[in-house]
Amino acid sequence: MTPDYDEARLIRRLKRRDEDAFAHMVETYQRRVFALVFRMLGDRAEAEDLSQEVFVTVFKSIDSFRGDSKFSTWLYRIATNHCKNRLKYLARRHHKRTRDIDDTLERDILRPLSERQPGPDKIAEGIQLEAIVRKALTELDEEHRVVIILRDIDHLSYAEIAEITGVPEGTVKSRLFRGRLALKQLVEARYSI
Repeated sequence: MTPDYDEARLIRRLKRRDEDAFAHMVETYQRRVFALVFRMLGDRAEAEDLSQEVFVTVFKSIDSFRGDSKFSTWLYRIATNHCKNRLKYLARRHHKRTRDIDDTLERDILRPLSERQPGPDKIAEGIQLEAIVRKALTELDEEHRVVIILRDIDHLSYAEIAEITGVPEGTVKSRLFRGRLALKQLVEARYSI
């Protein structure tokens, strides 16, 4: 079976409210959705709660999926919109987003900066730099943070990011450029790198 056929079959089953299909969808996408939400919110407990809400929303809203994009793109858009709403809610409550970023090394979620096998001193430096970059990423405004996460961490195409965020590809590219620049400045200014 091709992935497109599997996706089409999954969507048909979800539209019939098949609970096994829902379980399969969660199993297939839970790591990616959680990783996106965690990177956006910077708080493990919030990310766990919101990830569950995303899947419930997808299940309830599956009839509105028209198939104009890939299912995963539609799912990421829902997750991104939930993150934006949660960030606004947390900002009104003056919630500190970065507490888990400081306390947790998310090796299983966040990709390492280097794929080679360095010595222990280089590993320690890489872990420290990764933590610094992750913390700085949570300090970016959400429009820059989301495009950096989707492009540089999740490796989505500009077209997919445009569809998820609802902005033109040119805007995605300019936000990515400005976001990377802001991230670099944050890392250099606040962390003396």
